[in-house]
Amino acid sequence: MGTMGSLGASDSEAGSARRYSGGGARGWGRVLSLGRHQRPLAPGWRSAQSSASSSGDSRWVAASLAGRTQAREKTKAQLLTMAPGLPSTTSLARLCQKLNRLKPLEGSSMETSLQRCLSTLDLTLLGVGGMVGSGLYVLTGTVAKQMAGPAVLVSFAVAAVASLLAALCYAEFGARVPRTGSAYLFTYVSMGELWAFLIGWNVLLEYLIGGAAVARAWSGYLDSMFSHRIRNFTEAHVGVWQVPFLTHYPDFLATGIIILASALVSCGARISSWFNHVLSTISLVIILFITIMGFVLAQPHNWSPEEGGFAPFGFSGILAGTATCFFAFVGFDVIAASCEEARNPKRAVPIAIAISLGLVASAYILVSTVLTLMVPWHSLDPDSALADAFYRRGYSWAGFIVAVGSICAMNTVLLLNLFSGPRIIYAMAIDGLFFQAFAHVHHRTQVPIVGILVFGVLMAFMVLLLDLEALVQFLSIGTLLAYTFVATSIIVLRFQKGPPSSSPGSASPGPVPKEYDSFQDRTRLVGTEQALVPEPGQLRPALRPYLGFLGGCNPGATVAWALGVMVASAISLGCVLVFGNTALHLPNWGYILLLLISTTVFVLSLLVLGAHQQQRRQDTFQVPLVPLTPALSILLNICLMLNLSYLTWLRFSIWLLIGLLVYFGYGIWHSKENRQELQWPATTRYVVFPDGSLEETVQAVQPPSQALVQEPSRTEQLTSP
Repeated sequence: MGTMGSLGASDSEAGSARRYSGGGARGWGRVLSLGRHQRPLAPGWRSAQSSASSSGDSRWVAASLAGRTQAREKTKAQLLTMAPGLPSTTSLARLCQKLNRLKPLEGSSMETSLQRCLSTLDLTLLGVGGMVGSGLYVLTGTVAKQMAGPAVLVSFAVAAVASLLAALCYAEFGARVPRTGSAYLFTYVSMGELWAFLIGWNVLLEYLIGGAAVARAWSGYLDSMFSHRIRNFTEAHVGVWQVPFLTHYPDFLATGIIILASALVSCGARISSWFNHVLSTISLVIILFITIMGFVLAQPHNWSPEEGGFAPFGFSGILAGTATCFFAFVGFDVIAASCEEARNPKRAVPIAIAISLGLVASAYILVSTVLTLMVPWHSLDPDSALADAFYRRGYSWAGFIVAVGSICAMNTVLLLNLFSGPRIIYAMAIDGLFFQAFAHVHHRTQVPIVGILVFGVLMAFMVLLLDLEALVQFLSIGTLLAYTFVATSIIVLRFQKGPPSSSPGSASPGPVPKEYDSFQDRTRLVGTEQALVPEPGQLRPALRPYLGFLGGCNPGATVAWALGVMVASAISLGCVLVFGNTALHLPNWGYILLLLISTTVFVLSLLVLGAHQQQRRQDTFQVPLVPLTPALSILLNICLMLNLSYLTWLRFSIWLLIGLLVYFGYGIWHSKENRQELQWPATTRYVVFPDGSLEETVQAVQPPSQALVQEPSRTEQLTSP
């Protein structure tokens, strides 16, 4: 009876041969475990595959393994003779594995040190408060007067659809990975540690600058209601500063509101949510008042050709307005950042994102409609269009109500920036990528108190002293980059084999290893399962007769290449669409040729992705029309990023360099995944599959407490008979 047992040899033993030990018939064809490596490798690292006959010629397998061992030892000898000071190939490979290691999806995702107290209504109002800010009271007038005219409502409608693409991606991740961290966490579980850190690093700056800018706008709006007496008093007693990168005068009012908001957020998620309820409800009631009163005072003549018509700037003006209006919907990610404090995130997060985005889109469209109907679009005041429109129609009391609504809306945005930012820091600190002090949670309020205090102090410092006009554009590039990585992560995760579905209320005990009486039984069962339910990343069975050349690759390899080609073609297509034939200095035929090539490659990559099996889950929300939906989101975000100035890219690059210094100086060494690799070394396993192929994998040995929640493998550990 042909038998194959476990074989063991350590890579640290130079020239040691891998040998077979005794085993029973039940162990034939199962996982063959090798000894532990002295230097652990990242989980899931897959080395070469070789073929073995299904008859089970163990001597051929032994010869193949011995040859591979000899080649590995020869490579080590070559590396030892390399010039001193040059990094070895092994070191570079290990570094790349560290940079791209993934955070595992744990089976029990409801256990948290934070308090799960937020309902669907709470999350919905958080999203509304995050999106309805100064944009509704300022952006509508600016876009209507300078870009689109009355067609600003079309710009808002198109921008809402574009934002929906990104919001759907956030909804799937928020429901599937109900942990705080938002885009940082979503990137970590699908694309790698370095990318996740950079996204989290940029999101932190986004929240800092966004909160400071809103506080400055709130201060200026309140000051204008009192005829700028606060600014005049400060300039008279403190003076005017003429220093580069500093503001003209210290804004004590904005600093005070940030300190008060930080104190409120530190009292707990329940109190912050209640305060947001009050402000968001007031804001929605005032928006309803503006809509009704605006339609009463509407004059359709303001859309007539005598006043310039409905779209005085044409189609290009509508597109330019869409690009600006897109940022009015930034803020729904606060729902994803708060999902760890939701009671039932699988249900609440998608519903809250959909309802809040629908409410805000309706509010923007209705308000922009009545605004351009009340007064001619060319006579609007860009700084305070709504209040000025009521003043000009003789309703000064209505203008005062609008001013109260704008202050409430800006307070909610400021509150939610202080609510979300510290939770990103908390998630990074929990994973070991940021300083551990930020992982401290207050025992009574159950909030990351250190992160809130430090975040509030930094934001107050920025609004007190710095000139924010040059920094505001960071908001655009940081948000768009986060949207791009989240959309890409959806595609990556959808074509990966996922863990089994489990109820959110309890930890899944993990899959029970199957026992087979013989290798023939395992071959028959596994072969039947693979034929009926192909794994994610494999070619769809119906397309194998037509696309057989794609089925010869390893599962997931074709998907990875197609995804890379799709992103590259999206960048190329975005450059062609944004810069056109004028900036590229190409003849018309060259411009059209580039456009056709980029579009063709983009579409073909989508078709290749769509030809592969996806991961289907019935217990949670999933983005429809994958990969089309996230691909369109990626293309849109790239086009908007290419519209930003080169100075914005330069400042962004400097901020990234600072982040890389923090990561390589602290994060990579203190990472939670790095500590687990050092504690639990890697093990090499060989698996013989029913098709006769032999696969070698290198996986990290997991502690018993974590082994229960790991993703089930299609291979099983060898057990003694």
